[in-house]
Amino acid sequence: MVRMWRLARASRPVTVAAVVAASASGSPGGWYGWLAQTAPVHWAEGGLVALQAAAGLPWWAAIVCGGAALRTAVTLPLAAHQSRLLAKLENLQPEIKKLSERLRYEVSVRGKQLGWSDKVARFHFKKNLRRIITELYIRDNCHPFKATLLVWVQIPMWVFVSLALRNCSVGALNSEVQEQFSTGGTLWFTDLTAPDSTWILPVSLGLLNLLIVEIFASQKMEVSRFQKLATNFFRVLSVVMIPVAATVPSSMALYWLSSSFMGLSHNLLLRSPTFRRLCCIPRTKSDSDTPYRDIVSALTTRYGFKK
Repeated sequence: MVRMWRLARASRPVTVAAVVAASASGSPGGWYGWLAQTAPVHWAEGGLVALQAAAGLPWWAAIVCGGAALRTAVTLPLAAHQSRLLAKLENLQPEIKKLSERLRYEVSVRGKQLGWSDKVARFHFKKNLRRIITELYIRDNCHPFKATLLVWVQIPMWVFVSLALRNCSVGALNSEVQEQFSTGGTLWFTDLTAPDSTWILPVSLGLLNLLIVEIFASQKMEVSRFQKLATNFFRVLSVVMIPVAATVPSSMALYWLSSSFMGLSHNLLLRSPTFRRLCCIPRTKSDSDTPYRDIVSALTTRYGFKK
């Protein structure tokens, strides 16, 4: 469970492919048309315009800086909070295991005294184990549901900014901003209102998301069958995002790429023992004093980069 939250945290953008597919279709009606005109989307539009005007940056730089600022100001603190919760949960596992064994023995003894069947004994064991675990969560203030706060903030924020950029690109905000977008790019994507015909941004996005998934899949932790399926699911979605990103305006693809890059950077930063101590994240058994060396070693071993 702890590993799954870490994987999900690292791969947020690829989990909303349905929304971005709708934006690529260009259909103004239905649920997408309603969502694109909601207040949070308009707030994101206003924020982007204000940032670009205040900083005097070209639009491509404003998009990158805006995405980086959002990830750093909003999601990085939440990711640090999530890491504290996950560390507490991981440190609770030995105590839960010990209490579970003790409870199993007590239920077995009590069941023999009262003549319980195996089914009744299992019922009482599971019921009391849930109560014990809940009490431990309350004691250490680390209920797993609290670790989902990052998801509930990051995904809507990502969707609203994406829709705001699309509105700017298609002229839904105003024609002046659309005209600025059409000449506000750089390098090979000078027109931010058009898809990247070279596929450099989409392919870079897919490779970056795949790298994120593989980094977290390379951790030396026991994984369940469900976790393996989830990892493969994120791999597939990372690939699916490539053609999706190739059909939307370059402004959106650029934002997705910069957002994923900042997400990867923040997750690597949260591996640093020094930064973890600064964020008051408890040390766990799975922590490493050389996390980056371990990542490189795990990737080279898994994919045979060494000769």
